[in-house]
Amino acid sequence: MAVVRSSFKPVSAATREQLAQLCRRAEDAGQHGALASGFAELDRRLPRGGWPLGTLIELLSGAQGIGELSLFLPALSRLAHRGRYIAWIAPPYIPYAPALLQQGLPLERLLIIDTQSLAESLWATEQALRCPAVGAVLGWAEYLVDKSLRRLQLAAEAGGSLGILHRPLAAATQASPAALRLQLQPLPQGQGLHIHILKARGGRSGWSWQLPHRDAVALYSSTCAGL
Repeated sequence: MAVVRSSFKPVSAATREQLAQLCRRAEDAGQHGALASGFAELDRRLPRGGWPLGTLIELLSGAQGIGELSLFLPALSRLAHRGRYIAWIAPPYIPYAPALLQQGLPLERLLIIDTQSLAESLWATEQALRCPAVGAVLGWAEYLVDKSLRRLQLAAEAGGSLGILHRPLAAATQASPAALRLQLQPLPQGQGLHIHILKARGGRSGWSWQLPHRDAVALYSSTCAGL
């Protein structure tokens, strides 16, 4: 069974019903638009001039913890300060609370959802994407069939949130309904992160950009060697 943790502490009654009640209490998120990334040069190439809301954004890389979440820190912080929740669905490492606080992410707005299987992860991701109280959903999945991707896309459209899905680099050869697909690669000697836009519906595909090392901060606990 999926377990929801807020502020990194277990919540005794935090079950699927709790998440469902949270969604039922939420107000309508309104029309979908875009959320500024915090990086002006990147926004000029992104669909709608920022991170597109109400759709999936896929991060494709050969490794995790390479600084990929630093791309979304300004947007996540803005959502949290607007009173929205940030849902992490079965993250591969424990988020590093001091770093998140330093970057302006209030811990009381973070939901860490533990799952025991891919099926539970997909269920939790879909429910969180549909929930207007959740401003952003971060998910990790290696093997997804087209049907699962389309269910998540429909959920993102329904909720209007920022849907961020981490997938392996091999998934780049698979068709996807995501509006934005980014291929990520760490630069040599920890100099930052290389971002290549594989797909940008309504934006600029084929463009590459580098996130400098100064903007790539450690967001995971010391159990993770990368950023």
